[in-house]
Amino acid sequence: MERFEDDEVLNDYVVVKALEDGVNIMGLTRGANTRFHHTEKLDDGEVYIAQFTHTTSAIKVNGKAEIYTKHGKLLSGKTK
Repeated sequence: MERFEDDEVLNDYVVVKALEDGVNIMGLTRGANTRFHHTEKLDDGEVYIAQFTHTTSAIKVNGKAEIYTKHGKLLSGKTK
């Protein structure tokens, strides 16, 4: 198993604020065989706070949302 420093992995948070109903958030696993291990569905205005862990290496956001990380703010979803 690959070893990570707790400060590097466990302190990274992502905040997702839904800007429409039906925003999907999917957690993806770490390792050779990446797969979905957790999903959440948000409605307009709901906020989800996620933390990267030894298991979760990526988070996929599907729908219109604001995403806040230590690197800044991003917008997901189609632009018109």
